[in-house]
Amino acid sequence: MTEITRIKQAGVDCTLAIPNNVSDKTPTIICLHGIGGDDQSFLPQLAYLSEYFKIVAWNMPGYGDSTALDNITFHTLTDSLRNLVEVMQLSDVHLVGHSIGGMIAQEFVHRYPQQVRSLVLIATTSAFGGKDELFKQAFLEARLAPLDDGISMRELAEQSIHHIVGTACPDAVKASAIKSMASINELSYRHILKCLVTFNRRTELSLIKCPACLISGSEDNNAPPATMKKMADKMPNSQYHEIKDVGHLVNLESPTEVNQIIHQFLSETIAHD
Repeated sequence: MTEITRIKQAGVDCTLAIPNNVSDKTPTIICLHGIGGDDQSFLPQLAYLSEYFKIVAWNMPGYGDSTALDNITFHTLTDSLRNLVEVMQLSDVHLVGHSIGGMIAQEFVHRYPQQVRSLVLIATTSAFGGKDELFKQAFLEARLAPLDDGISMRELAEQSIHHIVGTACPDAVKASAIKSMASINELSYRHILKCLVTFNRRTELSLIKCPACLISGSEDNNAPPATMKKMADKMPNSQYHEIKDVGHLVNLESPTEVNQIIHQFLSETIAHD
């Protein structure tokens, strides 16, 4: 049976899953959750993929028991990830990032390409919106207004969930997502939102040389399939998958299909090492 524990390394609170037959050669996956998620957002992947890989699912700085950063930017977030990788003495990691976690994964591979063996990008984009600063400001105001009006993170989660999942999303998945979002520190959530709108690596997609697997949901309006397909087309060593009838929480809404895609992709990637 896989051993699943909680650890805190380099100020980062993580769930760690280690297979019974682990060795020094067992590949390591690091899972990076979305803005409304946490390490629990990857439970279906931990349960399945930990039979074959060592898995670290982090709580990004300010989430869970992870130490908050004084200044949250994509540079400081990727510095935290690099510190985690170095303290755990990991190398050639496989990054699995959902939503803003996928942006962090992209930023990391641009800054530290030698430390990344492959990327799995789920329901994410290569840039937030366009160059229109008014759009970014309107986005922030719309997301922060409910909190400014005094509602709790749980109430915000309950209001938000129906807008991000697919029409066939199981109630249990919605409940799990609400629980994760409700646990987020409000100040951290505000800071991460302000960081989100600054991301832009669109023109550098062709520079990502490692194998990459991009997965979208057909009903996702936050990271539309057409957007992710264009990303994949610009990346020299990529594959693209669209999963039908799911929204933004792709890996939770359709865990079996996502697990199979990731497992096959990583197995093929490792076989070529």
